[in-house]
Amino acid sequence: MKEESDMDRYISSYYGEDQVSAVITIKVDTKEADKVATKISEFDIVEDVFLVTGDTDIVAKARFSNYKGLKDFVVESLASIRGVKETKTLMVVTIYKEGGHARPAHD
Repeated sequence: MKEESDMDRYISSYYGEDQVSAVITIKVDTKEADKVATKISEFDIVEDVFLVTGDTDIVAKARFSNYKGLKDFVVESLASIRGVKETKTLMVVTIYKEGGHARPAHD
């Protein structure tokens, strides 16, 4: 069993068992981009997948039941897809608008 890092303990204590949303940027071998994007879109927890231009190749938005689910997805599921070279995970802190609908202001 892998030992939990200080960062993992901190993030887990902050988020606890709360649902976590994340935007994940993925760099891939260019010739594998369509296959990788299709494979990522097959995961139920993934809500959106975009092939994009710029510093990254694919952007995915996903929702997880907790931080551990996010970590397991990135470390185990994404990393095992042939063609994935690098990922960057951006955890959502506050949602102001989602699915075309504004969220109530947070005071």
